[in-house]
Amino acid sequence: MIPTSKIENTETCFLQLWLMLDITRQELWEHCKRYSISNVLKSWFGSQATDDFIWEICTRCEQEGLNELPPVTLSPQPHREFLRATVSTILHIGMRHINLHALDAAYSIAYPDSTPLNINKKAHPP
Repeated sequence: MIPTSKIENTETCFLQLWLMLDITRQELWEHCKRYSISNVLKSWFGSQATDDFIWEICTRCEQEGLNELPPVTLSPQPHREFLRATVSTILHIGMRHINLHALDAAYSIAYPDSTPLNINKKAHPP
């Protein structure tokens, strides 16, 4: 479980969250559970992941809590919005106050060879 006190609006925190997505996906698969926002939040935050907490995050990221998430490396955008909503909800700040540069930089570090979040921002070798 992740203590909510460890959640910050920083690249370091976002990197840990991006990496936790793969670990959580594997753990849920091993327990025959759906890789959904609801199950990820319950895995990460335990009893703190109440229905209201999950609803708030799903509302902020405009996604269904029980729908299966696609693999991070193939479709990162839903995960980006999910992480953005999670951090903003825990820190009690608006979505627009999330450090998107840090969030996107952390994704590029965690998944250097994956589908870029924004093709114009991800560095490509010459």
